[in-house]
This record gives sequence, C-alpha cells and structure tokens, in this order.
Amino acid sequence: MDDLTSKLLVSVPRERSLVDDQDVFDRSVVLVLHHDEEGAHGLILNRPLSADVDAVLPGWQEHVSAPDRLFQGGPVSLDTALGLASMPGDDDETLGVRRIFGGVCLVDLDAPPPVVVPMLAALRIYAGYAGWAAGQLEGEIEAGYWFVVDAEASDPFSDDPADLWQNVLLRQRSALAFAASFPDDPDQN
Repeated sequence: MDDLTSKLLVSVPRERSLVDDQDVFDRSVVLVLHHDEEGAHGLILNRPLSADVDAVLPGWQEHVSAPDRLFQGGPVSLDTALGLASMPGDDDETLGVRRIFGGVCLVDLDAPPPVVVPMLAALRIYAGYAGWAAGQLEGEIEAGYWFVVDAEASDPFSDDPADLWQNVLLRQRSALAFAASFPDDPDQN
C-alpha cells in the first residue's frame, strides 16, 4: 500500500445498532501523521471535548484556534497531549515546531507559548492519538472500515469540526459523496 502520510481516513458510515457508544472512530476524520511498514499514527480531527486547554496545559488556551477546546486525538495515550499547527513558509527547523508535511507541524508543548505561537497560523491541542501496528491499518482499509481521501489545508483546523465528516465526504468527486447522506438511524430514513 502507498504511504498514507498526510491523507485523511474517513470512517465508513455504519448503522447505529452496529456502533458501540464508546466508538471514538464513529463518523471520524483522522489525519495520518505518519505511515510506514511498521505502522501508522494520526489524530482524529473532529472530536472536541468539553475541557478547556488550560485545564491540562496552562498558558495555551488563548493561542488555540476556534473552537478553543481540547480535542480527543484518539483512543491511545489519553494522558498525553499533542499540538498540531499550521505554519506558513517552508522552514523545517524552528525552535519548538517540527514540520511533518506541507504546512502541518507538531508543536513542542514544553516550549513557552510566546516563543512558538508567533510562527503559527493555527493551533489545536489533542489528548491522545490514533495508532495502528504494522499491517493493521491496511487490513482495516481492505475490510472497508475507512475511505482514504486527500486532505485540504483547512481540514485540521476546521471552525466546525462537528460537520467535518460530512463536509469531507461531500467534496469528493465520486460516489463517496453519497456516503455523507447516510442517516444516523436508517430506520428513520
């Protein structure tokens, strides 16, 4: 399988009766941050939490993009925080910021915000991440759990993360766009 780094994984819609209430991947959009033969990891982009960022990282709240909430990045290591940012330009090495592809960067959350924030166009803080062992993600894609689509620069920092799943599907120029109209409860259709 091709390298999926920088791609979006969009969960395939399923009947609510088949979805566990705790399924963090239900109608999720995951940005793949890294993918190789050893596995993959990424962040769920559309799971804002009710917690303020300052509750876990004092000093960062005023710098995050709207909605200014902490996001659940996935089910793995929920006690860790990752900063995902957009940084204009093409500098690879900047104090406190590591570019991973295009304008998407990881932020060192141990760095003081005044050192890092002036370089950033957008910032989100995530608790946890999504991770797959070698071959696991490929198996899930082959089993039909994920659509793989190109990301747009604004996806990780959408003002309306609740509608991101539907919006990503609707912009596809294929039959994939029809999946966006899959109802929460097909019996109500």
